[in-house]
Amino acid sequence: MTTTRQQAAAAFFRARLDFQTDVSDVHAALAKAGHLPALILIDSRSAAAWDQGHIPGAIHLPTADIPSRAAALLHSGVPVVAYCWGPGCNGATRAALALSEAGFDAKEMLGGIEYWIREGFPVRTENGEETAVPDPLTAEAACGC
Repeated sequence: MTTTRQQAAAAFFRARLDFQTDVSDVHAALAKAGHLPALILIDSRSAAAWDQGHIPGAIHLPTADIPSRAAALLHSGVPVVAYCWGPGCNGATRAALALSEAGFDAKEMLGGIEYWIREGFPVRTENGEETAVPDPLTAEAACGC
């Protein structure tokens, strides 16, 4: 028999999975994209951060611009995933909130571009696509989840 606390915990963790995703799942979803993408990836960082490097296929849409530009850039029938720098930043949370308030099915990508890079996934820079050596502490094989 489950207690009220256990039921609340299950609801909390279910909600986290409904509204958050991680870099490995985003990478897999982008790799499987067909005619309509499985998701639209939003980089909510500044122009300077975007220029330094971003995830290939992402759309640059800083959080402050979401209310005025999201409807013109995004397809309302495709889930949107927002990312920012990394786990020490709540920019992706704020962007996912703004996207949700604008009527989009939004999620936050945990780990941000920091963990995307640490897992060895490609980043587009002014020199083309670059890939770092995966960090054995963060790459999928180390986790096994």
